[in-house]
Amino acid sequence: MTSEGLYIRTKAFALSVIKFTEKLPNVYIGNHIKGKLIRSSTSVATNYRAANHAQTKPVFISKLSIEIEECYESEFWLEFISCSNLLPISEVEFSIKEAHDLTSIFSKSRETAMYNLNNKIKK
Repeated sequence: MTSEGLYIRTKAFALSVIKFTEKLPNVYIGNHIKGKLIRSSTSVATNYRAANHAQTKPVFISKLSIEIEECYESEFWLEFISCSNLLPISEVEFSIKEAHDLTSIFSKSRETAMYNLNNKIKK
């Protein structure tokens, strides 16, 4: 996937999660998860942009690591919503899959960047 494609995809993920959180019940746990999920999903998009403007390879890798953590957190909260019966699985399954897919993409990117950095240093 191209960098531009991931710009669009991470922003779409954040927007879809924000819209999705409006369906959560207006109770303490629903509001708590809403805040956590909005923070983590929007962080995926903002840290992707920051990673692409990193001035050094170590900063790039650090930003990718943050993205991976935020994807994992988003996936956790989405799974929690389903497991706690706040919403049916059909409401969250697409977002769970997208969080998982983004985690895989960024994990592979980080692995490649670390490999390239380590091989450059050894030369």
